[in-house]
Amino acid sequence: MTDLFVKVKAQLEKQLPFVLYAKPNADRMIGLFQTDDSLHFLKDFGEKGFVFAPFDGDLIPYIPQAESEVYVEMIKETDFLLSSNPIIEVDESAKKDFEALVTAGVEAIAQGAFEKVVLSRKTMVVVTSFELETVFNKLVAFYPTAFKYCFFHPKIGMWAGASPEQFLKINQESIQTVALAGTQAVTDVTNVVWQEKEIEEQQLVTDFIIQSLADKVSELTVSSPYSVQAGNLWHIKTDITAAIGSDSNLEEIIKALHPTSAVCGLPKAAAKNFILRNEPYDRSYYSGFLGELNIDLATFRTEQSDLFVNLRCMKINDKQVELFIGCGITKDSVPEAEFIETVNKSMTMRKVL
Repeated sequence: MTDLFVKVKAQLEKQLPFVLYAKPNADRMIGLFQTDDSLHFLKDFGEKGFVFAPFDGDLIPYIPQAESEVYVEMIKETDFLLSSNPIIEVDESAKKDFEALVTAGVEAIAQGAFEKVVLSRKTMVVVTSFELETVFNKLVAFYPTAFKYCFFHPKIGMWAGASPEQFLKINQESIQTVALAGTQAVTDVTNVVWQEKEIEEQQLVTDFIIQSLADKVSELTVSSPYSVQAGNLWHIKTDITAAIGSDSNLEEIIKALHPTSAVCGLPKAAAKNFILRNEPYDRSYYSGFLGELNIDLATFRTEQSDLFVNLRCMKINDKQVELFIGCGITKDSVPEAEFIETVNKSMTMRKVL
């Protein structure tokens, strides 16, 4: 056990907050260990530390850098092998419920309530044991291009994940974000072909970001869409960069984008209202955002933030693990196909369990 995980074990024994994470394509993992069990919330987005924001709600927890110890450790090669997808026995009741939810979403789109809505579900996985060091090292080994993390607070619980989606990278001069949507399973075929439904869905995400940032930035640059692999899935991705407007601030930009149309829908207010009224559970921190706020904890450079969308994630409750999975619904969505997409997305976390 390395020094970093010795510290993780000590924090858990004392029930003290911490976060452990590794950025996409990074050669090191970072641990931020709070020295007491206080639950801190952002007041003005000027705070420095690691933020863990929910999908909905004004209270945004964070671990303050000033009240924590920072550990940085080089990532070591492991001999973990990425297994083939496990065979899952389909829960017919869950399938029926989710397909009914998707049907309701498609009907609402047909009635003009919104153009797109992102609907989700959670599923329970029973594990004989949960060894954090092993699970986190598997996340790092299996998903090098994702943002890997484990967040613990005794008043929130333990969450872990491997997100393929940057929410926002921002410094005093510029911002970077991405539009990520469309999903298909990785196969032996090298040429990825997208259907009109996926192309349209991804374009809606891109348009939302551009419109949300239009009056807050300048020199907006948008790449052409391209296919990107995240674990066992392909997605369509567009890179977006811009210079920050002189009158803009971090709080305004974050609130304009969160929740993004990639996890909520369009128009945002109507889609979010549908989600809150129709999804049969509380998303909590799933599809919120997380990451470094106003500081780079590897170098302690300030005035920059590196935030990600909390996707491909799970909440760990002793020997029961909750997986959170969703998909974008448009007028052309087929309920059974969308359920299968959630099953495919669940493999990201199932493979590390």
